[in-house]
Amino acid sequence: MLQLLDENIWTAAGPQVRVLGFAYPTQTVVIRLKDGGLFIWSPTALTPDLRAAVDALGPVRHLVSPTAMHNLFLAQWQAAYPDARLYAPPGLRQRRPDLAFDADLEDGATGHPWADEIDQVQFAGNKIAVEVVVFHKASATVIFADLIQQLDPATLSGWRKLIARLDLMTGPEPQTPRKFRLAFTDRKAARAALARITAWPARRVLMAHAPPVMEDGQAFLTRTFAWLRG
Repeated sequence: MLQLLDENIWTAAGPQVRVLGFAYPTQTVVIRLKDGGLFIWSPTALTPDLRAAVDALGPVRHLVSPTAMHNLFLAQWQAAYPDARLYAPPGLRQRRPDLAFDADLEDGATGHPWADEIDQVQFAGNKIAVEVVVFHKASATVIFADLIQQLDPATLSGWRKLIARLDLMTGPEPQTPRKFRLAFTDRKAARAALARITAWPARRVLMAHAPPVMEDGQAFLTRTFAWLRG
């Protein structure tokens, strides 16, 4: 269930989500802010066990979807925690008009109630989705949703295994899938966002669809996004 990563930050593995036959691992990150409230990043399936574990940590105050594609379980969490504020990344309001959003995720944390503890950058310039990357300062943890992935080849077969390999999703370490690389049509905006992200003193990197990188986070990000600097 909830796994303690560092002081006041936990992870929880969710169920695999299948898209066109590809099995994507999912992950939620829970951060307890200094006021005791919980910041829930990329809410995954809200099972009774997960809800009990979350409730034991404190009141849920912020439900954060990092990209427009991470929306499958938001309604569950909103129904369970009606007093929590729901935040939309670029494009999600249009994709999910059925949800009642309270605010948008801006480029930069200024103005958000977590600004002193969590920073954020809109990784702009991508035609598939604009991802909001966050950084938990106290634990030196950067959190990505879709821009860095790694699938387990054992979960794939046939043409899907070939497609995943060609899309750079089954390499020796997590990296940006080829489809996202090609979708960065505004490289100037993307490089500006990357410069801000790599300036964070990252120790760890968490990803929704890949195993965590627990040490040398800055070096990992430098390797992972070398293609964008070129």
